[in-house]
Amino acid sequence: MLKQQLRAISSLLSSITLIGICVGMTSTLLSLRATIEDFGTLTTGVIMSAYFIGFLFGTTRAPKDIKRVGYIRAFGGLTALAAVSILMQAIWVDPTVWFVMRFLTGFAISGIFVIVESWLNTMADNKNRGTLLSVYLVLIYGGLVAGQLVLGVADPTGFIAFGIAALLLNLALIPILISVTVEPTTHESRKVPIFSLLKLVPLGIVNAFIMQACYAMFYAIGPMYATYIGLSVMQVVIFMASFILGGMLAQAPIGLLSDRHDRRMIMAVCAGAGAVMAFILSQLGPSVVWLIYVCVALFGAAVLPLYSLGMAHTNDFLEKDQMVGATGAIIKVGGIGSIIGAPAVAALMQFGAVNYFFLLIMVLALIVCGYSLFRITRRAKPEDQASSSFAMLGPSQTSEELLTTLADEQEYIDELASQEVDTHDEGEEAKPG
Repeated sequence: MLKQQLRAISSLLSSITLIGICVGMTSTLLSLRATIEDFGTLTTGVIMSAYFIGFLFGTTRAPKDIKRVGYIRAFGGLTALAAVSILMQAIWVDPTVWFVMRFLTGFAISGIFVIVESWLNTMADNKNRGTLLSVYLVLIYGGLVAGQLVLGVADPTGFIAFGIAALLLNLALIPILISVTVEPTTHESRKVPIFSLLKLVPLGIVNAFIMQACYAMFYAIGPMYATYIGLSVMQVVIFMASFILGGMLAQAPIGLLSDRHDRRMIMAVCAGAGAVMAFILSQLGPSVVWLIYVCVALFGAAVLPLYSLGMAHTNDFLEKDQMVGATGAIIKVGGIGSIIGAPAVAALMQFGAVNYFFLLIMVLALIVCGYSLFRITRRAKPEDQASSSFAMLGPSQTSEELLTTLADEQEYIDELASQEVDTHDEGEEAKPG
C-alpha cells in the first residue's frame, strides 16, 4: 500500500526535494551574506523573521488557492514567486528590500508546504501517516543538506549562489507540470478553527508553535552563532549540514516507530534527547569542532522529526476533508512561533548573550517533552479515524478555513462543549482532549 502511494506521488516528492535544496541554500546564504555586509545581528534577525511572517500569511492564502485553482496550479504559481523573490535579493542588497523579499519567499514556501502536506495527508491513513510524512521530510532534509554543500562551493558574496537557488525552484516545476499525477479533489472542506484544534489536539498545536520557534532560531541565527564562536565559513556549512543530516537519517525510523507506538511517548523521548544535546552544545567551543559536528547531528536527529510527529498525531483525529484546513492552521501556528523565535534569540545575541542560544532551545525542548508526557495521562491513544471523537463532529462547508473570526471559533467550541456533555455518560474514552 505504502509503495503504491509513493509511486503515485513520485513527481511531487521530486519537486519538493529540489525546493528543499533551495531552502537549505538561501537560509544559510542570507545569514552569511548579512554578516559580510555588516547588517548587524538584530537587523539580520528581523530580516530573517520576515520569512516567517510571510510564512504565516501564506498559510492563510494557500487553502483558498487550492480551492480556486487546484493543487498543481497553485504549486506552480507559488514556486515562480519564490524564484523571483530570491533573485531580487541578489540584485538589490539592502536590508529593507531583503525584508520584503524574504516575506515573499516565506509566503510562497509556506503555501507550497501547505499544498504538499495536505496532499500527502489526504493519501495517508493512521497506519502509515507517520511513515509517509517521514519519507517526505527525509527528502526535504536531504535537499537541505545538499543545499549546504552547494553553498560550500558557491561564493556568498556573488550572484551565482542566488542564481542557483532560483534555478532549482524553476526546475522543481517540471516534475509536477509534466506528470500524470492525479491531484486530490478539493470540492469539500471542513472548518477547523485554531482554538477548537487546540482544544481537541492541544499537543499538536503546542508542539508546532515551540518547535518551529526552535527551528527558526537555528536556521536563521545558527550560522551567525557558529561564526561568533570562531568557526570558518566552511565549518559553518558543515555545522548546518550536520544538523540537517542528523534529522534526515532519524526521520524515517522515528516515523515508523511512531506508527507502531504511542506518538506522544516518541515525541517526549525525542524532545528530551534534544534538550540534552542542546545543553552539551552550549558548553562546546571551536577547539573541539569535530565534537560539535557530532553533537549537532544528534541534536538534529532528536528535534527535527518532532514536527512530522506532531502533524501525524494531530491528523490521527481528523477526517480527510478537514486536513487542508488543519494543515494550514498548524503551519500558521508554527509560523507565529517562528516569527517570535528568530528575533528573540537575535536580540539576546545582540546584547552579548551568545551562550544563551542553545540554552534557550534546551528549555523549549524540555517544555515539549514534559507536555507530551502530560498528555499521555489525559487521553487514550487513538485507534483509527472512525472511532476518534474529532471525526464525530459535523461538517461545515467553507473555503475560508484560516480566516475564521473569533466569534465563529467560539461558536464551534461551544458546539463541541455541548457534545462533550452529551457523550460523557458513554464512558471516559469518548471524551475529547
